[in-house]
Amino acid sequence: MAGRINDDDVKVVRDAVPIDTVVSEYLQLRPAGGGNMKGLCPFHDEKSPSFQVSPSKGLFHCFGCQEGGDTIAFVMKIDHLSFSETVERLAAKAGITLRYEEGGYNPTHQRGERIRLVEAHKAAADFYVEQLGGEEAAIGRKFLAERGFDQSAAEHFGVGYSPAGWDHLTRFLRGKGFSDKELLLAGLSQDGRRGPIDRFRGRLMWPIRDISGEVVGFGARKLRDDDNGPKYLNTPDTAIYKKSQVLYGVDLAKKDIAKASRAVVVEGYTDVMACHLAGITTAIATCGTAFGTDHIKILRRLLMDNGSARVIFTFDGDAAGQKAALRAFEDDQKFAAETYIAIAPDGMDPCELRLNKGDAAVQDLVEPRTPLFEFAIRQIVSRYDLETPAGRASALDEAGPIVARIKNGASQHEVAVQLAGILGILDTQFVVKRVAQMARWARDRGGRGPAGPASASSSSASSSSSSYASEQSPALSGPALNLRSPAHRTERELLKLALQRPELVSPAFDAYGVDEFTAPPYAAVRRAVEDAGGAEQGMASAPEYLAGVREAAPNDAVRALVTELAVEVFHGKTIDEAYAGEQLVRVRLRAVDLRIHDVTSTLARLGTGADHERHQAVQNELWVLQQYRQSLRNNGAAAL
Repeated sequence: MAGRINDDDVKVVRDAVPIDTVVSEYLQLRPAGGGNMKGLCPFHDEKSPSFQVSPSKGLFHCFGCQEGGDTIAFVMKIDHLSFSETVERLAAKAGITLRYEEGGYNPTHQRGERIRLVEAHKAAADFYVEQLGGEEAAIGRKFLAERGFDQSAAEHFGVGYSPAGWDHLTRFLRGKGFSDKELLLAGLSQDGRRGPIDRFRGRLMWPIRDISGEVVGFGARKLRDDDNGPKYLNTPDTAIYKKSQVLYGVDLAKKDIAKASRAVVVEGYTDVMACHLAGITTAIATCGTAFGTDHIKILRRLLMDNGSARVIFTFDGDAAGQKAALRAFEDDQKFAAETYIAIAPDGMDPCELRLNKGDAAVQDLVEPRTPLFEFAIRQIVSRYDLETPAGRASALDEAGPIVARIKNGASQHEVAVQLAGILGILDTQFVVKRVAQMARWARDRGGRGPAGPASASSSSASSSSSSYASEQSPALSGPALNLRSPAHRTERELLKLALQRPELVSPAFDAYGVDEFTAPPYAAVRRAVEDAGGAEQGMASAPEYLAGVREAAPNDAVRALVTELAVEVFHGKTIDEAYAGEQLVRVRLRAVDLRIHDVTSTLARLGTGADHERHQAVQNELWVLQQYRQSLRNNGAAAL
């Protein structure tokens, strides 16, 4: 075994790769105030962004699902990697050579499985690209040229060619140090009579990359009549490739999708190429499967579900394309974006349209024209004779439930009015009421179901605190967090200062006792800060300090709360020494008030018959506390 990665190297990797750069490869981030960034969480469905990233601290936290941590934790979670695989991947990206505690530098064959499969695909992609220039691949170059793609277009998209022999790629990758087992697991080879043979032979090859740009699979197009395989052959599902979770071209399109708040969904690899070369750089395609829920999740994270976001489907005009459009409409309500369909009048796909009519025609095609719901309704209605009352009634019975699925009440009403016009029913209110009735029936049959994502107006802190309360360590006894409590709100704000702006509260904060935090979870965080060396440690290096506090946390629940507090925005408009002093005083005042209450109770219990010295000592303590309270009220932070 290669052994454990050197701790210093892990720290170097964590510091070398900015967390906002890594996260931006998977979702769109926007300013959230206080130097933080926000976006739609990649780990759960939500309509309002509750996922925050703090570049200065190297941390992320979702106030909706409570996922949080540093850059390494993010990549581990989103790409399902082990700790060592994640560090190795980030190290490779930053050009850092890792050392291992046992066995010296890490040999290639000892690296994680996912890393090896990705490396095998990268080597295969390079091999295929090189083969495209050979004599045998002339048929592939001709295929591209006939569709308007020159050499530079092929290079831009990494198009290659797989030789027609049985094991050219297999032997090539063996020479690169890959084992037969790895090639079979990667889906690059398959079992033959005498051992592994190439899965793809004599085909034009498109590398399929994940959202971070790594090659995880291939799409292979048949070129010869004697090839008995399917027209398109894709990589089978593997540890790194799930066709329902990959969009071809998303690595090239993601930035423009986020920038323009628009995505164009086409049907094939050549359609993506045609759109991009025509200037539609937001085009993407599925990889041999119908557009589904997982694809929607990818796009929603890039679009951030703002009100102007648009998703445009450009299906072929034939029956199969219309069926695909109707399938897409089945998931329409999972988008917050407006969805449209664009079909060329003569039924050509974007590749054919560009070849026959030029780039301008492709650009015109994807301008939103027909809302997807309207297309779906018209496809249904077209099957009925609207000249008869019975035909109109039957069309309403089939189209009505589609409109009833629209969750937004105002949108449902508007579409119902449009449906009445399409059907030619003059009594618009009858159609509106009929659709509303269908919606009620659907709700009654299906039940209310789980509540949707919390609205943006919900208190993220309150949501997170209730989640934390359910995960408290048995050692943390006492009441759960209550963000309506002024005490808990102030303690939370002070802990945020101690984690995010320690220079404003040190050294006073480090003199505060754990018992001054009345909420047990906050007391646990205070203890973690203390165990990590105190807030004063944070004045030197924020990432190291926060990493130390997270490591000092007694369990995952407290660790998650530390991350949450480290990225949550402050409530004050101006975060300065005066604001910090105000929070310090409030927490101390509350602690003093509680102590005064306890001492007063003790004094009452002692009564007049108690030992004189004992009675006097308690009275003196009460007097000192009262004086200190008055000083805090009069002098503020100066009295601390």
